Amino acid sequence: MPLRDQLLRKIADRKASVAIVGLGYVGLPLAIEFAREGFKVIGFDVSQRVVDRLNAGDSHIQDVSSADVAKFVQRGLFVATTDETRLREVDAISIAVPTPLVKTRDPDMSYVAAAAATAARQAHPGLLVVLESTTYPGTTRELLQPAFEQLGLTVGVDVFIAFSPERVDPGNPKYNTKNTPKVVGGITAACTDVAVALYESCIDTVVRVSSPETAELVKLLENTFRSVNIGMANEMAIVCDKLGVDVWEVIEAAATKPFGYMKFTPGPGIGGHCIPLDPHYLAWKMRTLNYKTRFIDLASEINSAMPAFVVAKVAAALNEDRKSVNGSRALVIGVAYKRDIDDVRESPALDIIRLLEADGAEVVFHDPHIDTIREDGHERKGVALTDDELESADVVVIVTDHRAIDYQQLVDHASLIVDSRNATAKTEPSRARIVSLSTVPRPEPTPAL
Repeated sequence: MPLRDQLLRKIADRKASVAIVGLGYVGLPLAIEFAREGFKVIGFDVSQRVVDRLNAGDSHIQDVSSADVAKFVQRGLFVATTDETRLREVDAISIAVPTPLVKTRDPDMSYVAAAAATAARQAHPGLLVVLESTTYPGTTRELLQPAFEQLGLTVGVDVFIAFSPERVDPGNPKYNTKNTPKVVGGITAACTDVAVALYESCIDTVVRVSSPETAELVKLLENTFRSVNIGMANEMAIVCDKLGVDVWEVIEAAATKPFGYMKFTPGPGIGGHCIPLDPHYLAWKMRTLNYKTRFIDLASEINSAMPAFVVAKVAAALNEDRKSVNGSRALVIGVAYKRDIDDVRESPALDIIRLLEADGAEVVFHDPHIDTIREDGHERKGVALTDDELESADVVVIVTDHRAIDYQQLVDHASLIVDSRNATAKTEPSRARIVSLSTVPRPEPTPAL
């Protein structure tokens, strides 16, 4: 029986074992979904700390409960390891490692290359290898395929290679790994067959495409679309600010159109693992083909400038109170890159804090999901959100609009708020003077008694 058919039968019978390389925000949720469907899963990670925590039943990922990890560890369906030789035991390997950018905005493929080399060292006939890490079109064919062919394995016959982009949205209460459609494209049709069968075992909807390049480009299109449209919304905020029009009112009214418009909102900048990074993989690839991706570059320019725009708002607002940034106490509300999560990767809050401190401000932060920020070897602890803390701040800067924050408390006790997220829109006027991304007069605050 051909190896393809043998592997398909093992997947159907839940006798296939699966390895996940990289146990972060993508890999661990995927590992748990495979275990939930009865597959034996080996999680491989280079961090001994992560491995020890998981084997003790303790999840380090917000979207995966420790109860689930402990349950599957106890049932023998999930084990974490730093021993790469355990990969010899499995029938399928999913690679979910970081793909950051270097300072020149070029892709850093070292993690993918290392993971591919690790998988190749433990490869055997009948193995499926799927890359999930976001990357530039051509990576699967140019980087993974040669690593296995040099072992004498024929892709599509002896070994099966595919790309399936991760689509994780941390903190999303509606969509998760299981119910988010999965795009899959293999080097050959047989590769796609096997990869589709594996993912269909635990994912509600699997979308088959013709090649790994198509699958790679799907993810880049998705997040480039978001980056460009967020850039448009951010530029509209600047436009409205200069015109003296409320950008939020404009956006809400435009969103009433039932066709031809999709709502995007402005903010203090973009952050996270996808939108600030993914478009640059495509831009880099196109530069190698002597083409300039102008939309990507322009959107990046606008979005990257938003933290400075917010800080300029802070300076102007303090100036109206006859204060300077230098010597003022600024309380930043929210440092996660988006609401209701504990992730600070690429967060615009970090840039805003740096810019305020560079101008001489004393900056503290509060985030209900993050107690401590660790960056460049330095540690910064958050403060409790008390009435005294709000009253002692010269300015409160809302960067991340967590639902757990009582925004009426901010309005009642702060004297000045710069709101980059429109989080105070539904509050009752009180003590604070509120400055939005676009300067529009609001009702006069109630005098303090």
